[in-house]
Amino acid sequence: MTSPAGTWQHKRVTIMGLGSFGGGVGLARYLARQGAHVTVTDLQPQERLSDSLNALASLPIRFVLGEHREQDFTDTDVVFVNPAVPLTSRYPDLARQHQVPLDSEINLFVRECCGRVIGITGSVGKSTTTSLLGSILQLHDTRTRVGGNIGGSLLPHLDEITPGTPVVLELSSFQLEQLAWQAYSPPLAMVLNLTPNHLDRHGTMDAYQRAKEGIFAYQTPADTAVLNWDDARVRQMADRTPGRQLFYSTEATFDEGVYCQDNTVIYASQGQRTVLCHATDVTLQGRHNLGNAAAAAAAATLFDVPPDTIARGLRRFHGLPHRLERVADKNGVNYYNDSKATTPASTLRALEAFEHPVILLAGGYDKGTPFDELARAACHQTKATIVYGATAPKLVQAFELASRQAFAGCAQVIQCTDLEAALAQAVALTDPGDIVLLSPACASYDQFPHYEARGDFFRTWVQNLPDSNGI
Repeated sequence: MTSPAGTWQHKRVTIMGLGSFGGGVGLARYLARQGAHVTVTDLQPQERLSDSLNALASLPIRFVLGEHREQDFTDTDVVFVNPAVPLTSRYPDLARQHQVPLDSEINLFVRECCGRVIGITGSVGKSTTTSLLGSILQLHDTRTRVGGNIGGSLLPHLDEITPGTPVVLELSSFQLEQLAWQAYSPPLAMVLNLTPNHLDRHGTMDAYQRAKEGIFAYQTPADTAVLNWDDARVRQMADRTPGRQLFYSTEATFDEGVYCQDNTVIYASQGQRTVLCHATDVTLQGRHNLGNAAAAAAAATLFDVPPDTIARGLRRFHGLPHRLERVADKNGVNYYNDSKATTPASTLRALEAFEHPVILLAGGYDKGTPFDELARAACHQTKATIVYGATAPKLVQAFELASRQAFAGCAQVIQCTDLEAALAQAVALTDPGDIVLLSPACASYDQFPHYEARGDFFRTWVQNLPDSNGI
């Protein structure tokens, strides 16, 4: 359902953070069409926001770009805060001091949504699992909607969401912090894993975990949390879930839960065992994606999806851009774009997906995560690692430490200034049969506005290489 008539009519609304990734576009469009007087303010200049501004060009919206003005936070009816706004920003506090309420797009959506919401969070694999579950549920119920942190606002689709409509939301730690403002957790919640991420914002791993636990903190005893048994931190969360727990695993077996055995995914409940799908139904590369598929299959059981539909939904999903995306075969060398890998844990998963020699490209903006474990693994699992960008010195230090600790030889690490230089260096090192893998383990913000721009640069650069094979 949409907001009742007149809810936003003539309301003065400030949206803090439009973003170059389209983050605030859906919200601004929705509120303007509801009759609100919308001001969008962003510290980035106009030229860096051109795509988002063009998308809103036909609407009566006031823009304040390259700065924030205090009056837009004190003389307004409500301030909507983009999830990416740093917690250290003084402007939300300024609004509070003047009794101006804070809100967010995700908060507005869940208040107005009458569908059956399942929220998915984790440090690695959120988008893939969200998409896998969406692929399954859309076969089961064509009304299914997928959104949240995966991109694209669902606000324009509120009219199409009827009671019982499955709504699959990827939820970041930033969004979960905002949902806590209104003490909301989705009635169906899933936690995939928990590894260091966004420590530049949260400060400590404990604070990051508390933000993630918001996905079930406000559930009732009638609600359900789907939890990954294989992740020790996630497994221990079960003691703090108010409702039912449904575990899934690729390593353990259960009397109650979803697990993998003999290349099948099995649902055990009340003494019955049902095969939900087979490993061959998963078209994605890497053992970790069997875990993502098991997670999606576990969640699908909450919607009473038949096993054959689960299997078909998995088979028809062939991956998302920038996630272990094979972009070219050039002269016998395969190039993979895994730009979405913005944490060391996600890069470790990518390395585990390959048996052939890998030349790894890693680096970018520093989110405060440690690189020690990645360096130890890459020391032995790569032919070479080429580091670049703001984190390059930190990565080199981690590799030097790993090399000193290694019992056997360690792969070479090469430092470059930027991704283009790293690509040129990688090409010079390749032999037929090698794999060049962009899996940065870092955010992109030092050189690119977002991970998609970084992945697009990689894809275009590689596809322009001369070759005699083709993809």
